[in-house]
Amino acid sequence: MSLLQAKLNPPMADWQGQSVWIIGASTGIGRATAEALQARGARVIVSARDLAALQDFANSRPGCLALPLDVSQPDTVAAAAQAVHTALGAAPDLVLYCAGHYRPLRATAFDLPEMQKHLAVNYVGVLHVLDAILPMLLQAGRGHIALVGSVAGYRGLPMSLAYGPTKAALNNLAENLYLDLHPRGLGVSIINPGFVETPLTAQNSFRMPALISPAEAAQHILQGWARGQFEMNFPRRFTRWMRLLRCLPDRWYFASVRRITKA
Repeated sequence: MSLLQAKLNPPMADWQGQSVWIIGASTGIGRATAEALQARGARVIVSARDLAALQDFANSRPGCLALPLDVSQPDTVAAAAQAVHTALGAAPDLVLYCAGHYRPLRATAFDLPEMQKHLAVNYVGVLHVLDAILPMLLQAGRGHIALVGSVAGYRGLPMSLAYGPTKAALNNLAENLYLDLHPRGLGVSIINPGFVETPLTAQNSFRMPALISPAEAAQHILQGWARGQFEMNFPRRFTRWMRLLRCLPDRWYFASVRRITKA
């Protein structure tokens, strides 16, 4: 097998009996992925701020556990992580961070509190989870950490002043985590979707090319884990162009984005 063909993570395809903690599981990609994993035999623990949505998920699925938390509050994250360990009797096999915040924003209407909220949920929340869960995973010498980023983190885009930088930070963070944790037996993956039909993208007033459902996104994610991928980006009919734009010289990139988005 060539270096390019080698799997970067141990493949995760058989979920029977595996334990999963999903943060941001009340709606959208997080909920759809929780449903897909539970249907494949995983024991799923779901977390988010919306307790009613979590209980609705858990009550209809025996063996599931709902643990409400606010990712911006480190004490509640630490308490939830300890509850996960207690419920399972061990560290989870997979921790998926899918919590996210998004509001369209331009620099001409700069809003510092909104910028800070994006940072608190999309990036600092991940740090709170890592602080709580990494010691458990390192002690166990196994497990997988997956972060949901976005193709908006590849390069700057109109209306993405607050959102894009936080997703760019997640991509860089995931690469650093992989370098440090892979030799210790842990898996790391970064998930960069295009447009997915969720309550967040419902705010967009523009046409979203290649829009897919959360259930389709979940299938792409599970396929990526089964293949041992580090990065998953989908749908490819859209993300391949985003990856190509990322490689353009700055002058060409800015001109292309203005022409495509009419910004």
